[in-house]
Amino acid sequence: MQQREEKQLEAAVESLISRVAHVKNALHSFIYKLENEYERLTWPSVLDNFALLSGQLNTINKLLKNEKTPSFRNQVIIPLLLSPDRDEDLAKLTEQRVPVFSHEIVPDYLRTKPDPEVEEQEKQLSVEAARIGPEVAQKQIQTLNKLCSNLLEKLNNPRDDRDSESAAMRQNKPSFNPADTNALVGAVAFGKGLSKCRPPGPVAPGHPGQGPMMSGGPTLQQVTIGGGSSQQAGMGGPVAPQQQGQPGKMPSSIKTNIKSAPGSMHPYNR
Repeated sequence: MQQREEKQLEAAVESLISRVAHVKNALHSFIYKLENEYERLTWPSVLDNFALLSGQLNTINKLLKNEKTPSFRNQVIIPLLLSPDRDEDLAKLTEQRVPVFSHEIVPDYLRTKPDPEVEEQEKQLSVEAARIGPEVAQKQIQTLNKLCSNLLEKLNNPRDDRDSESAAMRQNKPSFNPADTNALVGAVAFGKGLSKCRPPGPVAPGHPGQGPMMSGGPTLQQVTIGGGSSQQAGMGGPVAPQQQGQPGKMPSSIKTNIKSAPGSMHPYNR
Protein backbone atom coordinates (compact mmCIF):
# COMPACT_ATOMS: atom_id res chain seq x y z
CA MET A 1 0.00 0.00 0.00
CA GLN A 2 2.76 2.38 0.89
CA GLN A 3 4.70 1.53 -2.26
CA ARG A 4 1.61 2.23 -4.34
CA GLU A 5 1.18 5.65 -2.78
CA GLU A 6 4.83 6.42 -3.37
CA LYS A 7 4.50 5.48 -7.04
CA GLN A 8 1.40 7.67 -7.41
CA LEU A 9 3.25 10.53 -5.77
CA GLU A 10 6.25 10.15 -8.05
CA ALA A 11 4.02 10.02 -11.14
CA ALA A 12 2.10 13.11 -10.03
CA VAL A 13 5.30 15.00 -9.33
CA GLU A 14 6.74 14.09 -12.74
CA SER A 15 3.53 15.15 -14.49
CA LEU A 16 3.47 18.39 -12.53
CA ILE A 17 7.11 19.09 -13.39
CA SER A 18 6.36 18.49 -17.07
CA ARG A 19 3.38 20.86 -17.03
CA VAL A 20 5.38 23.54 -15.22
CA ALA A 21 8.18 23.17 -17.79
CA HIS A 22 5.65 23.85 -20.56
CA VAL A 23 4.49 27.00 -18.78
CA LYS A 24 8.10 28.09 -18.31
CA ASN A 25 8.89 27.61 -22.00
CA ALA A 26 5.79 29.54 -23.03
CA LEU A 27 6.70 32.40 -20.69
CA HIS A 28 10.28 32.43 -21.96
CA SER A 29 9.11 32.59 -25.57
CA PHE A 30 6.61 35.37 -24.83
CA ILE A 31 9.17 37.46 -22.94
CA TYR A 32 11.66 37.03 -25.79
CA LYS A 33 9.07 38.33 -28.26
CA LEU A 34 8.29 41.31 -26.07
CA GLU A 35 11.95 42.26 -25.71
CA ASN A 36 13.24 41.55 -29.24
CA GLU A 37 10.25 41.43 -31.61
CA TYR A 38 8.09 44.20 -30.18
CA GLU A 39 8.14 46.12 -33.49
CA ARG A 40 6.53 43.25 -35.41
CA LEU A 41 4.38 42.00 -32.52
CA THR A 42 0.65 42.47 -33.06
CA TRP A 43 -2.16 42.53 -30.55
CA PRO A 44 -3.74 39.25 -31.80
CA SER A 45 -0.39 37.54 -31.30
CA VAL A 46 -0.22 38.86 -27.72
CA LEU A 47 -3.72 37.56 -27.06
CA ASP A 48 -2.72 34.16 -28.43
CA ASN A 49 0.23 33.99 -26.02
CA PHE A 50 -1.99 34.91 -23.08
CA ALA A 51 -4.52 32.28 -24.13
CA LEU A 52 -1.75 29.66 -24.31
CA LEU A 53 -0.55 30.51 -20.79
CA SER A 54 -4.07 30.54 -19.43
CA GLY A 55 -4.78 27.09 -20.91
CA GLN A 56 -1.60 25.65 -19.45
CA LEU A 57 -2.37 27.02 -15.99
CA ASN A 58 -5.89 25.59 -16.16
CA THR A 59 -4.40 22.21 -17.04
CA ILE A 60 -2.17 22.35 -13.95
CA ASN A 61 -5.16 23.24 -11.77
CA LYS A 62 -7.14 20.30 -13.15
CA LEU A 63 -4.19 18.03 -12.50
CA LEU A 64 -3.95 19.16 -8.88
CA LYS A 65 -7.71 18.76 -8.34
CA ASN A 66 -7.83 15.30 -9.86
CA GLU A 67 -8.91 12.51 -7.52
CA LYS A 68 -5.99 10.29 -8.52
CA THR A 69 -3.47 12.98 -7.65
CA PRO A 70 -2.28 12.66 -4.04
CA SER A 71 -2.64 15.69 -1.84
CA PHE A 72 0.61 17.59 -1.80
CA ARG A 73 -0.46 19.44 1.34
CA ASN A 74 0.08 16.32 3.36
CA GLN A 75 3.67 16.04 2.17
CA VAL A 76 6.47 17.58 4.21
CA ILE A 77 9.81 18.66 2.78
CA ILE A 78 12.70 18.59 5.20
CA PRO A 79 16.12 19.95 4.19
CA LEU A 80 18.74 17.34 5.03
CA LEU A 81 21.82 19.40 4.24
CA LEU A 82 22.41 23.13 4.38
CA SER A 83 25.68 24.57 3.15
CA PRO A 84 26.93 28.05 2.27
CA ASP A 85 29.08 26.55 -0.49
CA ARG A 86 28.04 26.48 -4.12
CA ASP A 87 26.30 23.30 -5.27
CA GLU A 88 26.83 22.69 -8.99
CA ASP A 89 24.13 19.99 -9.22
CA LEU A 90 21.57 22.29 -7.60
CA ALA A 91 22.57 25.16 -9.88
CA LYS A 92 22.16 22.92 -12.95
CA LEU A 93 18.73 21.68 -11.84
CA THR A 94 17.50 25.21 -11.16
CA GLU A 95 19.12 26.75 -14.27
CA GLN A 96 21.55 28.81 -12.17
CA ARG A 97 18.74 30.38 -10.14
CA VAL A 98 19.58 28.64 -6.84
CA PRO A 99 23.33 27.99 -6.71
CA VAL A 100 23.47 27.72 -2.91
CA PHE A 101 21.14 25.94 -0.47
CA SER A 102 21.92 27.89 2.69
CA HIS A 103 20.11 29.10 5.80
CA GLU A 104 19.24 32.41 4.12
CA ILE A 105 17.26 31.09 1.17
CA VAL A 106 15.67 27.98 2.68
CA PRO A 107 12.89 29.92 4.54
CA ASP A 108 11.90 31.62 1.28
CA TYR A 109 11.92 28.54 -0.99
CA LEU A 110 10.33 26.14 1.51
CA ARG A 111 7.72 28.58 2.82
CA THR A 112 4.19 27.13 2.96
CA LYS A 113 2.52 30.35 4.14
CA PRO A 114 2.63 33.93 2.88
CA ASP A 115 5.01 36.48 4.33
CA PRO A 116 4.04 37.96 7.71
CA GLU A 117 3.37 41.33 6.06
CA VAL A 118 1.02 39.73 3.54
CA GLU A 119 -0.76 37.82 6.30
CA GLU A 120 -1.27 41.07 8.23
CA GLN A 121 -2.74 42.77 5.16
CA GLU A 122 -5.09 39.84 4.60
CA LYS A 123 -6.29 40.10 8.19
CA GLN A 124 -6.99 43.81 7.79
CA LEU A 125 -8.96 43.20 4.62
CA SER A 126 -10.95 40.46 6.34
CA VAL A 127 -11.80 42.79 9.23
CA GLU A 128 -12.91 45.57 6.87
CA ALA A 129 -15.04 43.13 4.88
CA ALA A 130 -16.71 41.93 8.07
CA ARG A 131 -17.67 45.50 9.03
CA ILE A 132 -19.61 46.08 5.81
CA GLY A 133 -23.24 45.00 6.04
CA PRO A 134 -24.84 42.74 3.44
CA GLU A 135 -26.96 45.56 1.97
CA VAL A 136 -23.98 47.89 1.50
CA ALA A 137 -21.92 45.07 0.05
CA GLN A 138 -24.71 44.23 -2.41
CA LYS A 139 -24.92 47.87 -3.56
CA GLN A 140 -21.17 48.01 -4.08
CA ILE A 141 -21.29 44.78 -6.06
CA GLN A 142 -24.07 46.12 -8.29
CA THR A 143 -22.18 49.37 -8.88
CA LEU A 144 -19.02 47.49 -9.78
CA ASN A 145 -20.92 45.16 -12.11
CA LYS A 146 -22.51 48.15 -13.84
CA LEU A 147 -19.15 49.81 -14.38
CA CYS A 148 -17.67 46.59 -15.72
CA SER A 149 -20.63 46.09 -18.07
CA ASN A 150 -20.29 49.61 -19.48
CA LEU A 151 -16.56 49.15 -19.96
CA LEU A 152 -17.01 45.82 -21.70
CA GLU A 153 -19.66 47.31 -23.95
CA LYS A 154 -17.32 50.08 -25.01
CA LEU A 155 -14.47 47.66 -25.60
CA ASN A 156 -16.63 45.28 -27.61
CA ASN A 157 -17.86 48.00 -29.96
CA PRO A 158 -16.09 47.83 -33.31
CA ARG A 159 -13.51 50.43 -34.03
CA ASP A 160 -15.30 51.51 -37.19
CA ASP A 161 -18.36 52.47 -35.15
CA ARG A 162 -16.26 54.62 -32.86
CA ASP A 163 -14.55 56.28 -35.83
CA SER A 164 -17.89 57.01 -37.51
CA GLU A 165 -19.28 58.50 -34.30
CA SER A 166 -16.25 60.76 -33.87
CA ALA A 167 -16.47 61.84 -37.53
CA ALA A 168 -20.16 62.66 -37.11
CA MET A 169 -19.41 64.72 -34.03
CA ARG A 170 -16.76 66.67 -35.89
CA GLN A 171 -19.18 67.39 -38.75
CA ASN A 172 -21.98 68.49 -36.45
CA LYS A 173 -19.77 70.88 -34.48
CA PRO A 174 -17.88 73.23 -36.84
CA SER A 175 -14.77 74.84 -35.48
CA PHE A 176 -15.31 78.25 -37.17
CA ASN A 177 -17.98 80.92 -37.75
CA PRO A 178 -18.75 81.56 -41.46
CA ALA A 179 -19.98 85.11 -40.78
CA ASP A 180 -16.73 86.07 -39.04
CA THR A 181 -14.70 84.51 -41.85
CA ASN A 182 -16.60 86.46 -44.54
CA ALA A 183 -16.26 89.72 -42.59
CA LEU A 184 -12.50 89.19 -42.21
CA VAL A 185 -12.06 88.43 -45.93
CA GLY A 186 -14.10 91.52 -46.89
CA ALA A 187 -12.08 93.77 -44.59
CA VAL A 188 -8.71 92.52 -45.88
CA ALA A 189 -9.60 92.39 -49.59
CA PHE A 190 -12.03 95.32 -50.04
CA GLY A 191 -11.69 97.35 -46.83
CA LYS A 192 -15.30 96.68 -45.97
CA GLY A 193 -16.26 97.87 -42.48
CA LEU A 194 -13.05 99.82 -41.89
CA SER A 195 -13.12 103.44 -40.58
CA LYS A 196 -12.11 106.10 -43.16
CA CYS A 197 -11.42 109.05 -40.79
CA ARG A 198 -8.24 109.63 -38.83
CA PRO A 199 -8.43 109.96 -35.07
CA PRO A 200 -8.64 113.64 -33.98
CA GLY A 201 -5.78 115.20 -32.05
CA PRO A 202 -3.48 118.24 -31.90
CA VAL A 203 -0.70 118.55 -34.43
CA ALA A 204 2.76 118.53 -32.91
CA PRO A 205 4.61 121.85 -33.35
CA GLY A 206 7.31 121.65 -35.99
CA HIS A 207 10.31 123.73 -36.98
CA PRO A 208 9.90 127.39 -37.95
CA GLY A 209 8.23 127.78 -41.29
CA GLN A 210 6.42 124.44 -41.30
CA GLY A 211 3.01 125.70 -40.15
CA PRO A 212 2.62 128.42 -42.81
CA MET A 213 3.85 126.05 -45.47
CA MET A 214 1.08 123.57 -44.59
CA SER A 215 -1.64 126.23 -44.63
CA GLY A 216 -0.69 128.78 -47.25
CA GLY A 217 1.25 126.61 -49.65
CA PRO A 218 4.87 126.94 -50.69
CA THR A 219 6.25 129.81 -52.75
CA LEU A 220 9.30 129.88 -54.87
CA GLN A 221 11.92 132.56 -54.49
CA GLN A 222 15.15 132.75 -56.44
CA VAL A 223 18.09 134.17 -54.53
CA THR A 224 21.55 134.85 -55.83
CA ILE A 225 24.26 134.28 -53.26
CA GLY A 226 27.28 136.41 -53.85
CA GLY A 227 30.68 136.34 -52.32
CA GLY A 228 30.59 139.97 -51.09
CA SER A 229 30.85 140.98 -47.50
CA SER A 230 27.63 143.05 -47.54
CA GLN A 231 25.45 140.02 -46.83
CA GLN A 232 27.70 138.90 -44.01
CA ALA A 233 27.61 142.35 -42.48
CA GLY A 234 23.84 142.47 -42.76
CA MET A 235 23.55 139.21 -40.98
CA GLY A 236 25.43 140.17 -37.89
CA GLY A 237 28.80 141.81 -38.34
CA PRO A 238 32.14 140.96 -39.85
CA VAL A 239 33.10 137.37 -40.33
CA ALA A 240 36.61 136.04 -40.66
CA PRO A 241 37.49 135.22 -44.27
CA GLN A 242 37.64 131.56 -45.19
CA GLN A 243 40.26 129.94 -47.31
CA GLN A 244 39.48 128.36 -50.62
CA GLY A 245 38.45 124.72 -50.28
CA GLN A 246 37.60 125.15 -46.59
CA PRO A 247 34.50 123.21 -45.54
CA GLY A 248 31.41 125.36 -45.29
CA LYS A 249 32.33 127.90 -48.04
CA MET A 250 29.75 128.24 -50.79
CA PRO A 251 30.79 129.50 -54.25
CA SER A 252 29.27 132.81 -55.32
CA SER A 253 28.08 131.55 -58.67
CA ILE A 254 25.57 129.04 -57.24
CA LYS A 255 21.88 129.94 -57.42
CA THR A 256 19.53 128.14 -55.11
CA ASN A 257 15.76 127.88 -54.99
CA ILE A 258 14.53 128.37 -51.44
CA LYS A 259 11.02 127.41 -50.40
CA SER A 260 9.52 129.92 -48.07
CA ALA A 261 6.18 131.22 -46.99
CA PRO A 262 4.79 134.61 -46.15
CA GLY A 263 5.80 135.65 -42.70
CA SER A 264 8.59 133.13 -42.32
CA MET A 265 11.74 133.97 -40.38
CA HIS A 266 14.20 133.00 -43.10
CA PRO A 267 17.16 135.44 -43.13
CA TYR A 268 16.72 136.24 -46.82
CA ASN A 269 13.14 137.44 -46.25
CA ARG A 270 13.95 139.94 -43.50
